[in-house]
Amino acid sequence: MKNKILTLLLLLIVSIGNTQPPATKKLFPEGTVFHPDIPYAGDTLKKHLLDLYLPAHVTKDVPLVILIHGGAWKLNDKYADMNYMKNTIKTFLDQGYALASIDYLFSTTAIFPAQIKDCYQAVDFLYNNASKYKINKNKFALIGFSAGGHLASLLGLSLNNNITEFYPDKIKPSFSIKAVLDFYGPSDFLLFFGNGTPDQTSNPISTLLGVSPLARPDISNFASPVTYVDKNDPPFFIVHGEKDQDVPPAQSYLLKSYLDLAKVKNELTIVKSAPHYGEMFDQEEVRTKLFSFLNACMK
Repeated sequence: MKNKILTLLLLLIVSIGNTQPPATKKLFPEGTVFHPDIPYAGDTLKKHLLDLYLPAHVTKDVPLVILIHGGAWKLNDKYADMNYMKNTIKTFLDQGYALASIDYLFSTTAIFPAQIKDCYQAVDFLYNNASKYKINKNKFALIGFSAGGHLASLLGLSLNNNITEFYPDKIKPSFSIKAVLDFYGPSDFLLFFGNGTPDQTSNPISTLLGVSPLARPDISNFASPVTYVDKNDPPFFIVHGEKDQDVPPAQSYLLKSYLDLAKVKNELTIVKSAPHYGEMFDQEEVRTKLFSFLNACMK
């Protein structure tokens, strides 16, 4: 059983999507305005950059979707996930949304909460520079995949809980989140270790936390999105693959249950026969549900 858990967790490190800069003409509508490699943390770190894509011919401030990439908190970059979600990415721009994609420090460079601090700082930068880039600072949504789904969920749920350890300057930011689009993100780290032992540390979650969740359940809970669910949270659109062997669907079922108990608007879509990631999540049925949900939240 120990080896089985280790195998499942190690599968999280699979390289998701293309980690090279995407061909803008292929992934985005013609005329998309691209602002690459914007530093958001006031330093020169490569992992503290974001890209911003604006719809063509913007004449007013537009709503913004912020993408947080997957890769076990230690792989990939701000271009990951885009190629297998190309129709969804294109539809964001077609429907008048701007898209930002952010990088963050890997867990092999700095352990948690460095990653969520980076996410907070990137969103805060976009909020404070909204007028410069013609984005509506009152209409922000998050989308994340796998590890990025965890970070998007954690940010969306913790924002109203005053967790100063998540803020780069210990001061709560002024931005708000209108919706979270969570694709197969972990929601409760302890759930991965039901038959594990505290000495299991060669896995992405223990690398992220700096310790096994079984050895330090307090740290595990501190980093788990479900810890922060309350009635004031933003709406959640959750997607998971039926056959996901990397992040079990129970992670999304559990998150939905917590949201339901708190009476937070949410919707869970289980993609039949789908694995951990891939083009099955970009199919029209999922896309239609996503944009119906998002558009209602962003009015």
